[in-house]
Amino acid sequence: MSQLSNVLSAALSHEFRERAADLHQWVDPLSDDQFWRNPFSQGNSIGHLVLHLTGNLSYYVGARIADSGYLRNRDLEFSETRRPAKSEVLGKFDEAIALVLETVRRQSESSWTLAYSAERQPDATNRLAAFLRCAVHLDHHVGQIIYLSRALSS
Repeated sequence: MSQLSNVLSAALSHEFRERAADLHQWVDPLSDDQFWRNPFSQGNSIGHLVLHLTGNLSYYVGARIADSGYLRNRDLEFSETRRPAKSEVLGKFDEAIALVLETVRRQSESSWTLAYSAERQPDATNRLAAFLRCAVHLDHHVGQIIYLSRALSS
């Protein structure tokens, strides 16, 4: 692997690990009820946001780069009424993060620029762009989760 490829892999892996740790820092102390409760009249619960992040990473990296076979139901990420246990949802999120980290690690100098396409991501035309979009998306929603967690804990 080239020096640039190593730098990309290390930087992206760091970001995905740090955002996952941030998510756990704010979500782990919450009860299952708080995890699924939205303290505001609009928006989503933390539980739905974690389902969404899991679906996002599992599809855009798992299915589209790692060929995991994951089939996404994006609408259900925001409308799930079953309310699975927080530990189950976080376990699946952690599996998605592990898959992302392994997929990042497997990229070679030439694979970062391989053609990429996926539903709802017309601007990500290569793997590097897809990983960057996913990292930014994760960061965005972790910020929302921190805000919701603070509201639920006050």
